[in-house]
Amino acid sequence: MSWKTLDDLDLAGKVVLTRVDLNVPMQDGAVSDATRIERIVPTVRDILAAGGTPVLLAHFGRPKGKVVADMSLEQIVSTVEEHLGVPVRFASDCIGVPVKDALADLPDGGVVLAENTRFHPGEEQNDADFAKALAQGGDIYCNDAFSAAHRAHASTEGLARLLPSCAGRLMAEELGALQAVLGDPPRPVVAVVGGAKVSTKLDLLGNLIDRMDHIVIGGGMANTFLAAQGIDVGKSLCEHDMTDTARAIMDKANGSGCTLHLPVDVVVAREFKAGAESETVAANACPEDAMILDAGPETVRAVAELFGQAKAVVWNGPLGAFEIEPFHAATKAAALTVAELTREGRLVSVAGGGDTVAALNISGAADHFTYVSSAGGAFLEWLEGKTLPGVAALG
Repeated sequence: MSWKTLDDLDLAGKVVLTRVDLNVPMQDGAVSDATRIERIVPTVRDILAAGGTPVLLAHFGRPKGKVVADMSLEQIVSTVEEHLGVPVRFASDCIGVPVKDALADLPDGGVVLAENTRFHPGEEQNDADFAKALAQGGDIYCNDAFSAAHRAHASTEGLARLLPSCAGRLMAEELGALQAVLGDPPRPVVAVVGGAKVSTKLDLLGNLIDRMDHIVIGGGMANTFLAAQGIDVGKSLCEHDMTDTARAIMDKANGSGCTLHLPVDVVVAREFKAGAESETVAANACPEDAMILDAGPETVRAVAELFGQAKAVVWNGPLGAFEIEPFHAATKAAALTVAELTREGRLVSVAGGGDTVAALNISGAADHFTYVSSAGGAFLEWLEGKTLPGVAALG
């Protein structure tokens, strides 16, 4: 699909209602990770450079339509101001007089940060009247919150239908990266799909099988596929009730020309803890009293060779229990291979999902991927082939 960007609209003298993701983690009353704030900077600066005035709309936590003091966006004003490098005025509500007053008090080149949209029940209900009240505060709507685009809320979907609308820089970047690996990617294209359970990735696998040349399956879900082949996985995390489904997925892949890659060797341990005594065995030789916690070095070598032949990689999920050493090794090694190939210009690489981003950051590979999505649920739903309301409304 196509969408307008900031470059397609005349922003001069206009108030631009800009939906952003400021749902940042807090610790002891301070922002503990400002990544989401940092990522809205290009959009805000470009709106200001074009003569527009940004009014930032965002949610914070899950107040469920009520005013909750510790979910107020007022507590992050100073951090937002620090990263934007311009004056930020806080509006005590996202509609009505508070927005007008904040705009009236705003110095040239300043930004308004409006209060938590989810303090209103109409936000999550996508209530038409609430969307209209939001729209009265501005002239143009810019959605820069891909991470919230899978929600049909007033500030993500309803508002886009009431004002001239466009995608912000981060939104456009996210959509462009995803289209690069899912729309008409260079081939061969490989997907890495990991995670604990097959049951949470059924829609994802079903969609990717028809789009990918190869799918590398890792994490706990690989155990279910091994069990579906009659392999004893000992005490490993495994959805034994999903083995029929796993076999159906393998059959579908065979029929569509997509090759599924499972571990050929695994790292096993008797305890799930940091520094636990472990050993590497063939994938079909897990001891009865042990659990599979990572892919082995032979699997990593095979995956690295696959990446070397590929032109594009899309990554969602770790290959093992990456949070605990030494079971981070396979994810780290594979991720660094993708990073190196990307750096050499041989690969387009896109990754996303909470565990994925954490794993790539731990490995040090994230900075060298072509794109790492800031979204969790929205990234996954896009990979599943679902329509994202916040994106569709911009079309």
